[in-house]
Amino acid sequence: MVSYTFYAKALRLFQAYPSLSKILIVSTVGGGSLLAFSDDCRPFLRVFTDGGQQPESKKKKVVVLGTGWAATSFLKYLKSESYEVQVVSPRNYFAFTPLLPSVTNGTVEARSIVEPIRNILSKRPYQIDFKEAECFKIDASNKTLHCRSAQVTNLGGKEEFTVDYDILIIAVGAQVNTFNTPGVSEYAHFLKEVEDAQKLRNTLVDCFERANLPSVSDEERKRILHFVVVGGGPVGVEFAAELHDVVVQDIAKLYPSVNNLAKITLLEAGDHILNMYDKRITKFAETKFQRDGIDLKTGSMVTKLSAKDVSTKDRATGECGSIPYGLVVWSTGIAPRPVILDFMKQIGQGSRRVLATDEWLRVEGCDSVYALGDCATINQRKAMEDILAIFGQVKKDDTNFLNKQEFRKVIGDITERYPQVQLYLKKSKVKNMVALLDKYEGEIDIEKFKEALSQVDSQMKNLPATAQVAAQQGFEQQATTVFIPSGST
Repeated sequence: MVSYTFYAKALRLFQAYPSLSKILIVSTVGGGSLLAFSDDCRPFLRVFTDGGQQPESKKKKVVVLGTGWAATSFLKYLKSESYEVQVVSPRNYFAFTPLLPSVTNGTVEARSIVEPIRNILSKRPYQIDFKEAECFKIDASNKTLHCRSAQVTNLGGKEEFTVDYDILIIAVGAQVNTFNTPGVSEYAHFLKEVEDAQKLRNTLVDCFERANLPSVSDEERKRILHFVVVGGGPVGVEFAAELHDVVVQDIAKLYPSVNNLAKITLLEAGDHILNMYDKRITKFAETKFQRDGIDLKTGSMVTKLSAKDVSTKDRATGECGSIPYGLVVWSTGIAPRPVILDFMKQIGQGSRRVLATDEWLRVEGCDSVYALGDCATINQRKAMEDILAIFGQVKKDDTNFLNKQEFRKVIGDITERYPQVQLYLKKSKVKNMVALLDKYEGEIDIEKFKEALSQVDSQMKNLPATAQVAAQQGFEQQATTVFIPSGST
């Protein structure tokens, strides 16, 4: 009776799982264990083996390059424990970079804007391994990273090693763009890392200490205390403003004999500073600089740096000049790091200025590699080409009109591919474009609808990335032109 019950249960199991017919089951008399053989029986190994333990499946290895904003944000939102995560970076901390100008002037201490990356990683619900090293080569074909230790050389030289990956997240940021200007690398100060801010702060103090010596001539004092900022972007403008506040409020008390000789000059190749912001902000900043006595020179391009002079050229007149300085800060934008340039050549992106990804941040032309942050840019799909493809999938006949059901399908596909369209619909007076179907009867003219979408798409492209919403006024009047009432020709 027991044998009958066992075979009855076995028969029901085979009927439920036909693939078990391929399993060879061997019963041992003494041990009472069952051994299963066959590739088809892997899901059932835990059931038919001794101990009841499931074999540990190999986790995919995710390697993150960098500890900046992009890398830290990725690690913060990665909550799955199904990956083996490793971080590789020459910097073992995360830095709050917006406060770097404050560090240079002593308003904020460097230790106040950094957080050890190991502290951040220890708060994650899963274990993450960190290696303080620099990746100098990415071998995408073999999914291997070539790394070099970042410690000082008195520990026995540089150590080189390799790291394998299944998924690679590139978030190494960027470096300062010198535009191959002679002398910049040798004489200019940058403001990209915490070490740059500390070095800049020490040089600033040295300038005032040297100018305060009795043997230095007045002419030399003026040169030493002339601080030149190259670049009218956010970093350059903020540093110039912070430096002015420090000179007026703090240094005047510490070095009263030479404080009146300090001068700040900001050089910008464009017509205005802060070109990426609203014109009202630009005008306010320029007026504020003029009121504070900061010498703002727009349309002035730097052609060369020497140990004591900045060579300039007026963009409008072509006139060349020379500005003596004691400290020069270079803040003119960013450029890809050498490892990214080498990687771009490997995958056929050598002609680009930055690593290209799709809208899902996957590197184009490379498998299992993602890039985010300053080292990459997103190649947006051509909206109208996608919309034409959507129409082709929805409309099966040769007519040029959509019925209500087809129109709903089109709108659903478009908003799924382009969330900004849904954002536009929510913020416009028409909360949902499909609601127009309840207001107007008949069919939709495809050509007029595509034309309306094209206008919306062009409006979005002209707006900043943080406000990709088309103008609300008049949208409903524009949208109603696509509807063809019933019975009309």
